[in-house]
Amino acid sequence: MKYKVLVDFTCKETKHVYRQGDKYPVKGRIRKARVEELLSSNNMRGQPLICAVDEEVAND
Repeated sequence: MKYKVLVDFTCKETKHVYRQGDKYPVKGRIRKARVEELLSSNNMRGQPLICAVDEEVAND
């Protein structure tokens, strides 16, 4: 699954700064729990920070 950043944020785990429109993650593997946290409003910002992107659309 691919993800896109909806709102600028700094990852609390990697300290990487993500900007709106960036791909998430920049590199490496991600924990399922962390993705679920960022997809929901159950995070420090209280709003979804990333969204899932259809892989076919992402490849265009």
